[in-house]
Amino acid sequence: QVQLVESGGGLVQPGGSLRLSCAASGITFRRYIMGWYRQAPGKQRELVAVITSGGISTYADSVKGRFTISRDNAKNTVYLQMNSLNPEDTAVYYCNSRLGSAPASWGQGIQVTVSS
Repeated sequence: QVQLVESGGGLVQPGGSLRLSCAASGITFRRYIMGWYRQAPGKQRELVAVITSGGISTYADSVKGRFTISRDNAKNTVYLQMNSLNPEDTAVYYCNSRLGSAPASWGQGIQVTVSS
């Protein structure tokens, strides 16, 4: 059974930084595409960043240059380093894993609030 557990969220001031972590179990982690998505109140869930099994990353335009996704296959963990945070980054952030055409799996989500 796939389990994705996010950590590292919280309250941060504008301009600050946070690092989210997502620990995966129940999958052969190194084979999976891992991603971070977010959902703000009243909005649809949107892609933030994705990293392939080979380490190639893709970002939403809104976070390019500020966020960095990375993975540690030895620890079965994917990270999202978020810098220069602004109030528009406030959302619940979700970890996602997928492999081929199989259904994707999701974490339970973690709140990130950017406010002074």
